[in-house]
Amino acid sequence: MELQQTTLKDCFILKPRIFQDERGFFSETYNKQTFKKVTGLEIDFVQDNQSISTYGVLRGLHFQRGPMAQSKLVRVVKGKVLDIIVDIRKNSETFGKHISVLLDDVEQKQLFVPRGFAHGFITLSETSVFAYKCDNFYDKTSEGGIIYNDATLGLDWHLPKEELIISEKDKQLPAFKEAIL
Repeated sequence: MELQQTTLKDCFILKPRIFQDERGFFSETYNKQTFKKVTGLEIDFVQDNQSISTYGVLRGLHFQRGPMAQSKLVRVVKGKVLDIIVDIRKNSETFGKHISVLLDDVEQKQLFVPRGFAHGFITLSETSVFAYKCDNFYDKTSEGGIIYNDATLGLDWHLPKEELIISEKDKQLPAFKEAIL
């Protein structure tokens, strides 16, 4: 597994080794020992989540507050997504900054998102299967979010607004400045 740094403090991309032949491919998607060796982090992932989305579905930007904050290791099992994360840690040198990463079922890259980040993604293929590990359990009372089209963040979701499919709940999320109070 190879680690690639990003411009956001504590976030990185992991590239797994892919063994391919005429039968298809094999890849170890997670190994706690390898993860620790490559990243220097000892994280106890306690929950796995998976979603299936169609083209244009935008999920996010979501986060968990306080002691229920979650680190995530995200990947695409099938299809292609644009994954966006925003640093909402007020004392971070990259506070308010974001990155976007294309994740797909070909390269099999994974994105590590530490606690204190808002996270969202949009499906750019016909369908996507998106999977992620969390180091803390989901808690409805701790959930928060930022509206996908926040003017101060200026996020590029790669699709025109009329092609976006967004839940009513996500359409009601607050702006960045209100969400991080």
